[in-house]
Amino acid sequence: MTSPLLLGGRIVWAQEGNVSDEFDTLTKKLLLDWCDGMIARQIDQPDNAALHGALNCPACDHIHGRCSDALYPFLHLAHVTGDQKYLKAAIDVYDWAERNVSQPDGSWRVSTQPKSWRGTSIFGAIALAEALHYHGELLDEQRRAQWTERLDKAAGGYLYRDFKNIDFTNLNYGMTAVYGFHLFGRLLKNQKFTDRSHQFAKRVKEFFTEPNALLWGEGKPNNNRSDRGLLPVDLGYNVEESINGVVLYALEVDDKELLALMVKSMNGHLEFMLPDGAWDNSWGTRSQKWSYWGSRTSDGCQPAFSLMAGYNPAFGTAALKNAQLLQRCTADGLLHGGPHYGSHGVKPCIHHTFAHAKVMALVQDRIHDKEHAFPKFDGSAPLPRETAKGVKHFPELNVWLVAKGPWRGTVSAYDSIYKTKKTNHLQQPTGGSLAVLYHNKVGTLLAGSMARYIQVEPFNMQSQPGEDFPLTTRIETRKDDQWYSNLYDLKADVKFNDEAKAFLFDITTVLQDENRVPVDADEVERSTFNIGYRFTDDQVTITAKPRGKQSGAAPAALVIPIISPSGERVRQVSDTRIEVDKPNGVVVIESTSSLVIEETPKGRVFNMVPGAEAIPIVAKLPQGMNAQLSCTISII
Repeated sequence: MTSPLLLGGRIVWAQEGNVSDEFDTLTKKLLLDWCDGMIARQIDQPDNAALHGALNCPACDHIHGRCSDALYPFLHLAHVTGDQKYLKAAIDVYDWAERNVSQPDGSWRVSTQPKSWRGTSIFGAIALAEALHYHGELLDEQRRAQWTERLDKAAGGYLYRDFKNIDFTNLNYGMTAVYGFHLFGRLLKNQKFTDRSHQFAKRVKEFFTEPNALLWGEGKPNNNRSDRGLLPVDLGYNVEESINGVVLYALEVDDKELLALMVKSMNGHLEFMLPDGAWDNSWGTRSQKWSYWGSRTSDGCQPAFSLMAGYNPAFGTAALKNAQLLQRCTADGLLHGGPHYGSHGVKPCIHHTFAHAKVMALVQDRIHDKEHAFPKFDGSAPLPRETAKGVKHFPELNVWLVAKGPWRGTVSAYDSIYKTKKTNHLQQPTGGSLAVLYHNKVGTLLAGSMARYIQVEPFNMQSQPGEDFPLTTRIETRKDDQWYSNLYDLKADVKFNDEAKAFLFDITTVLQDENRVPVDADEVERSTFNIGYRFTDDQVTITAKPRGKQSGAAPAALVIPIISPSGERVRQVSDTRIEVDKPNGVVVIESTSSLVIEETPKGRVFNMVPGAEAIPIVAKLPQGMNAQLSCTISII
């Protein structure tokens, strides 16, 4: 059976059939691993009402209020396996939330702190609704009525009162509520919830950038425009929450116009998926929560991208490859917030696991739902970044994606900053930085972090272990104990030139501190540098040189943190050559100036963004007006 979709003046047919065995098997396995991992950490202290039933977090010194979202995956497994331990786990975590974070207006707090955020109630309510819809028959009549009444209290109380407009806060809440209210209306047979979902859905089309249809709205305020006139866009929240909400709604009501818009938007977002299934959110406004596979406390891309695979088979590939990456980042039953937690000895926050277990339960329920056919895909359709050639500029971000031979790169001069009441110093890679560098043979070599790791959401973000060393390639200097870098330059000028056999970027940037003050405020030219990137099939060359006279200026350095987990052999072959052994090749870093690996306790630096280890390689820039430093990265 097929269903038609009008897209760009032509009909695209969505093939329906049995989902690939690999995706089905993988999502089942992840769901089992994660639920068993959570149960192993569920607190069993019946005499302690403040703790009994909660999920203990290995990484954080508090209980995550949203851990009750796990009731849905627990109830799913109770239904499909018949094992009573999952039913008990679901009931216990629900009861814990009712005792400790439930509020009179129907909301749930994000933590046990009295004044903590309650907007996440939309996610908890959806989890409760999905659990009741698919698996409510497992509950005895009294408990099922109790849970249904609790859902009605949440939907008709706090959510209906405070979720009046789709853009009342960061957009992911409103976009998720498009589906949430429709789900509540169907399950509770209440038209006012259905009407609210339709009200929100009518405004969805307002929040897409031109020309690539990326969702905007992840900012403070959510419609804030930067000095370059750019709106706030965050890839992680878009692909792991907002797109899910709109797609699930559009599929339920069979809104073909909205589905066509979402196909266009998903194609735009998919261009940022790396060949290994990672979401390149190095540049996003909320990249302080970038966890390589997605975003720290969001749900996962699998629902929307798997369910829409009939419209573009590469969507199915994205769902599968990202799930495979999640599996590689899972150990001892918990999803880790990046690829190198284990190698660096960093404990995982349990939030990743219960959030992503929810969507795996939904995927499994949709795969085996007799009322809805699931698209067939096998992961053979290539991702856009696998087949890309050339350089694509995203003007709505001032970000460039590079594809030259086996190399993939991301150059960012995006100046939309996520500002909060606590700090205006949040800074994702910008200033013309090479935010990501990937090689098809050896994987990710550069992955930019925040200039300074700041816990914007203390209840949702782990503390940085050890030194806060940014992973973004940069020019930096220090003067009077103050740190200056191109990473804080929101006005960097990026020029691109396509030569016969090379792609060239020339960036003019001013080294600044986090308050946007140049190194030499009286003579800005002495704070100005040129950074160059030259991409050929064989290597990537990074150059750095001062623009003005450097007499008396603080010495500057080029910092290149090469992504590498502990255990990979590193050789300092000479003063100007370093080699790193990787499973599928040797990474060679050569420079015209001496290379130094900064000493660290574990031989690597680690940054929570994006949860990776790196070798901190530093090259001092020569002094003098015409002095230039060149550093090449190649694979043998």
